[in-house]
Amino acid sequence: MKKFLAAGVVLLAVGMFNLCAYADDPVVGPGKKVTLDYTLTVDNKQVETSVGKTPLSYVVGSRNIIPGLEAQLNGMHVNEEKVVNVAAKDAYGDVDPKAFKEFPITSMPKGMTPQVGMVLQATAPDGSKFPAIISELKGDKVVLNFNHPLAGKDLTFKVKILNIEDAPAAPLTTAPAQ
Repeated sequence: MKKFLAAGVVLLAVGMFNLCAYADDPVVGPGKKVTLDYTLTVDNKQVETSVGKTPLSYVVGSRNIIPGLEAQLNGMHVNEEKVVNVAAKDAYGDVDPKAFKEFPITSMPKGMTPQVGMVLQATAPDGSKFPAIISELKGDKVVLNFNHPLAGKDLTFKVKILNIEDAPAAPLTTAPAQ
């Protein structure tokens, strides 16, 4: 009986150690800065990876990554790996038919021969740059698609959490002196 009691105490002590170690293990959630490696595939083709490059870091809740990915990372621990499937609506949204615009072919850069699928760099009035894809040629017109290139696509991420730490405090702003 003493052997069983001693074995039970040892198991209980080991279990308590594991619980204590797990309790101190940081978890992806609000107020955390998360660093991870990822590989993105779309339609079974690898589109992008951070593996062997600079890992991705973001602050939970800062809207720096797509919502469908962020939601599925919550609760993960350091060194945990997971395959995350994100529906188009929770990634870059569905294809918006209003984001297709016709332009005269003469408005294309000089010396360029437009081709369907060609990606152009457009500039917004505020100076920011974004991609526009030639989706159709109609005689003397070109149709540009201003949707995100991954709009309408379901995404698959293979992720590994590398680090979780408290997010840096946001700088305080003060009202100007009057």
